[in-house]
Parts: sequence; C-alpha cells; structure tokens
Amino acid sequence: MTVMLPLKEKDKPIVKKLLSAGCCARCVLRFCCVSVQAAYRQAHQETLKELQAFIKEKETNEAQDSMPQTSTHEIIKSHDAALSLAVEEPPCKRAKPDPTETDGSESGSAALVCVVCLGILQDLCGPAQAKKIAETVKAENYQFDTLVLSVSLPAQLCVREHSCWLHVKKEVREKGLVLDKDDVIQVKEAFKWIIQGLVTKELVGVAVVGKVGRIKTLKAQPVDIKLSAYQLCLLCFFHFSRHYPCPPLEASSGCTPQDIQCLHVSVFIAGRYNKFCRSLPQTPWVIDGERRMESSVEELIAAPILSAFRADGFNFSSSGREDVDVRTLGNGEFLLLYWMVLLTQTINDSSEKVKVRDLQIVTREAMSRMKEGEEEKTKSYTALVWTQKAIEKEDIAFIDDIKDLTLDQKTPLRVLHRRALAIRQRVIHSMNARFVDPHHFYLGLKTQAGTYIKEFVHGDFGRTKPNLCQLLKTDTDILELDVESVDVDWPPPIPE
Repeated sequence: MTVMLPLKEKDKPIVKKLLSAGCCARCVLRFCCVSVQAAYRQAHQETLKELQAFIKEKETNEAQDSMPQTSTHEIIKSHDAALSLAVEEPPCKRAKPDPTETDGSESGSAALVCVVCLGILQDLCGPAQAKKIAETVKAENYQFDTLVLSVSLPAQLCVREHSCWLHVKKEVREKGLVLDKDDVIQVKEAFKWIIQGLVTKELVGVAVVGKVGRIKTLKAQPVDIKLSAYQLCLLCFFHFSRHYPCPPLEASSGCTPQDIQCLHVSVFIAGRYNKFCRSLPQTPWVIDGERRMESSVEELIAAPILSAFRADGFNFSSSGREDVDVRTLGNGEFLLLYWMVLLTQTINDSSEKVKVRDLQIVTREAMSRMKEGEEEKTKSYTALVWTQKAIEKEDIAFIDDIKDLTLDQKTPLRVLHRRALAIRQRVIHSMNARFVDPHHFYLGLKTQAGTYIKEFVHGDFGRTKPNLCQLLKTDTDILELDVESVDVDWPPPIPE
C-alpha cells in the first residue's frame, strides 16, 4: 500500500540535494524529519518513486512559472523538450549514479548503496532479515511474551550521519529555513519502525518493542517454570571498506548483518535468607588461588536457579556482610539476584545450611532500597561472651541499663587488607546480658548497621573505644555470634 509522504514545499530542495548525494529514500525521510512510521514501512523503491515525482513536480512548477503566457499544449511540449535535452546531456563525473536519474525500478537501484546508512535501511530490514531474527529467537527455546529489539551500528555511520547533516545544513541556511539536528530521525529508530512489524508476524503471539519496559507478571510452578518477561535480541551490523577511512558521502560497500544474539533482560528478585552454619562464607572464599571452603551462601542459592533457567550468570548482593562463623537467623539478610528467578522451594530443599523467604520481583528503582539508610537501619545480635575473670550475675547487670553508646572504631585488623584505614562512629542502641556461668554470658545487642560486634567485645587491641573489656574491667572474647534480625520492613513479607 502506497503511503502519501508528509512532505512540504520547504523539503523539496533538501530532498533533491540528498538524492543527488546518494542517500536512500528512507534516509531522505529521516533528514526531512518525517516521523510518520508508516512512511518508512512501505517498500523503499515505492518511496523513491514518490520522492522523484515530488522533485519533478517542483521542476514542472518552476518551468511553468518562468514561461510566458501561452497555451497548455505549448507548455507541455516545451517542458517535454527540456526534459529530453536534460537526459541527453552527458552525466557529471560522480562516484555513483544519481538516484534521481534512475527509473526507480528494483534492478535500477539495487546496486546503489546509501552513502549514509550503508544499506541498513534498504535491503537489511526486509522480510528476509525479519525471518532470520525470528529463527534465531525461536532456536533459544525460551518462553516469553515480549521481544526487545536492540541494534548495534558500525562506528562509520556516526561520521556519515554528521557529514550528511552538514550537507543539509548548508542548503537549509541558503534557503533561510530552520532545522534542528535533534529533529532528524535516527537510523536505529527508523530500522525498528520497519522491522518490528515484520518480526511480530513471524513470532505469533509475541509483542516486539524497541525498548525495555517494566516486567509485569511472573509465573512459577513446581515443575514447569514459565517466565512471562522479556527476551532481548541484539542485532549487530558490520562494515568493511577497502579505503580506510572511507571519505564521507562517497560510494562504499554496504553493511552486512554480522551477528544476532538473544539476551535476557534483567530480572530483579528481592528476599531474605537465613544461614544456619558457622562454617559457610557469604561468597566463595578463595585466597591466592586456593579455595578455603567447600561452598558459600551465594552458590547454594544460585545453583538451583542457574540449572532451572539455563542462566549464563548472576549478580548476588546483600544489604550487609557477615563473617563466615556468624549465623543469620530471624528474618534474615536481604538479597538480590540478577538474571534469574529464585524458586524458594528448590533452594530450601537443596541444602540445610541456607533457607530463603519472601522472594519477589522488584523494579530496578527498588534496588536502591538495599543501600538507602544503610547506616541508619538497625541490626540485632546475640553473642556468647567469655570473660577471663570470674563473674556473678550482679557484675553484668549494669549492661542492661546502657543506651545509645557511641563507639569510635578503627578499621579492624582482620579487614584492614580490604577496607581503608579510618575511624568510624557507630552506635549501640541497647544491650542486655544473660548469665550462663562464671566465665560465660550471652550478650544481646541492637546496633547501628555497620558496627563491628567482635571488635566491641574483645577491643581489637584498643582499636574500638569503648569496648566490653573496659566496661567489665577484664579481658573478654566472643565465642559465637548470631544475627537475629535486620530491622527494615523491606521487602514486604509474603504470606505463607
């Protein structure tokens, strides 16, 4: 179906100039700032014919205006003679034929590669290319309802685009017109307008879009896992020129589709985990190339998901970091996984060391909640403390009355290799003590996040002040430490 091009009288000199320079019909529309998508979707040969007719209409009008008053028959006869003489004139010495001089047929212009888009908007965005994209996507065998098209273009196009703009700008300035570079339609946009509908026809039931939106639904069942999300198709173009650098706006070989890749848009999952083992690091523990422990919280959570979703990778992030010998109980730590969906039952059945809960999809923006108020939120701990001097219940009773104790903590010696040397102020909001025997008691603490509990207990050679050694006037050490809760209502709990 032929579309009436939304061009105006002011566009005629630009159209003629661009066609004479060797631009394809769709690039002419781009530099005329045509934003009607249907105009790009019709066959580029049809568009070329319309542009040629558009120019000839201008030439005819100019010829009629300059002729003396005479009969219509004489005007037409005179104009035909003028056109005949123009055709018989020898062609100018150009690198390639003027598209306005062809008949617009498929054979007449097939060899003409656009000097701006290098053929991307000519023969590389038709049904054949759409079918190739669809076949590549289907071969991935993923279930999805939305395909996002992304395009990677050769660097040479930036130079050619700018050269063409300068070429048009000169014509615009001479005609006293106003045209902003930002109004020019980008190659990527035009390409997507053309190809999206064609790919949609090939992928029945799948919406093809040009950019990523928000993932709305996610369905998970015990056996058949269905991800109602996005699949990303990246189409890369490559251009090779024997003459490098190729002069702008001169004839060149066209682009070729180099690669089509299917990627998956990030899925963000928030939740909490509990760690019940005192010999399990949060992330793989490797020192000097040697693995120190068999597994980690990260690996135990991710392994079942990597297998279920055939994911290539993930990114694990938590709101805090606990030592390898510290258990995480209560409501658990926050976690976020990138590239995959967590199946709660699968993870919880796979190991007794780690359990997850409240897993849910969140937006990219919600991820910032992980870091917001990182030092303002509170965490609750229980520590088993040893004292060198024998104690009675009365000796530790005063601990319950301590409120909002401010600590000055130098970077602990045990983490000095990975954290900058600094003095950080942290607050212990409240404490309580539970007597066990003359040399042991349980210490409960509610602290500002980021407080080094172990160092508060044993003093870290005086690097934390005040410390429990000073308060009890005897050497103390910590034997066990558990995180009881992270006191932030995020993510929202999911009813069981």
